[in-house]
Amino acid sequence: MADPSFDVVSKVDRQEVDNAVNQAGKELSTRFDFRGTGAQVSWSGEEAITIQADTEERCSAAIEVFKEKLIKRSISLKAFEVGEPSVSGKIFKVTGTLVQGIASDKAKQISKAIRDEGPKGVQAQIQGDQLRVSAKKKDDLQAVISLLKGKDFEIALQFTNYR
Repeated sequence: MADPSFDVVSKVDRQEVDNAVNQAGKELSTRFDFRGTGAQVSWSGEEAITIQADTEERCSAAIEVFKEKLIKRSISLKAFEVGEPSVSGKIFKVTGTLVQGIASDKAKQISKAIRDEGPKGVQAQIQGDQLRVSAKKKDDLQAVISLLKGKDFEIALQFTNYR
């Protein structure tokens, strides 16, 4: 029988983000302090979200509204990177991107943390944009999960395929 294992991934449920975009857009259109500011949140491409408003302050406030909606939908803010507001004519625009997958340098950093601080006999293998962690005992895997939850790798981590 194969050793127990789980995968460390960094993925965002696109449907939940879409719900957050729709909720933020609805709130921006109905809130009194956003009336007449042209504030809106919309998709721009597969992984990018554009937030725009008439002034830089309203644009920043719209970003905060969107972040609140992400938090309510259980999406980590580490999975959403926001750029700086830029002026396009009379409109301030900000493009934010969703971070999907674990970059190879972050994967190496996570693997090193597991090797150095985790229980003996635990192995981490980099498989594309995710990590497979395996061990002889499930208790060791639980220890690795709590170790990774306790550290900040500056990306949103999820643990899947636990068997």
